[in-house]
Amino acid sequence: MGLGDKIENAAEKAGGKGKEAAGNATGDESLKAEGQADQVKGDVKQAGEKVKDAFKH
Repeated sequence: MGLGDKIENAAEKAGGKGKEAAGNATGDESLKAEGQADQVKGDVKQAGEKVKDAFKH
């Protein structure tokens, strides 16, 4: 996994946590769900990169 990919995935996950927290604070279920989805996307991308790295070695 390249450093740039790691940073992007972490940023997506962190942004998702922020959206989820904002959704919780304001009662905005749509924003909360979007934040949760962003976190899942970040996790899936990280897992995919780890699989690619495993096959490179």
